[in-house]
Amino acid sequence: QVQLGESGGGLVQAGGSLRLSCAASGRTFSSYTMGWFRQAPGKERDFVAAISWNGGSTSYADSVKGRFTISRDNAKNTVYPQMNSLKPEDTAVYYCAGDHFIGPNTRATMSSYRYWGQGTQVTVSS
Repeated sequence: QVQLGESGGGLVQAGGSLRLSCAASGRTFSSYTMGWFRQAPGKERDFVAAISWNGGSTSYADSVKGRFTISRDNAKNTVYPQMNSLKPEDTAVYYCAGDHFIGPNTRATMSSYRYWGQGTQVTVSS
């Protein structure tokens, strides 16, 4: 079983940048597809970005394309979304998730992931 823990959230002004981190325990991280989702107050949890086990393939929600970049370091068991040009509508709790054998067509689906972190708050002020 993998345990996931997010960090790096905080308060930033619109137009600013943040880099979140998701650290994983366990020796199977390098074989996991990793995803990021976010949930704004009163809204459903939505897909943000995902990366394949070897970093060779990434997926992004349309709302963050061109602004967010997801990467991973399997030697450090960590996945990073770099978030640039932040907007107030990016304000949410950000969650990382991971699991084996998630194909490109199902990376954006919450039910594809068994393992989730507790989330980290990102607040973007206007």
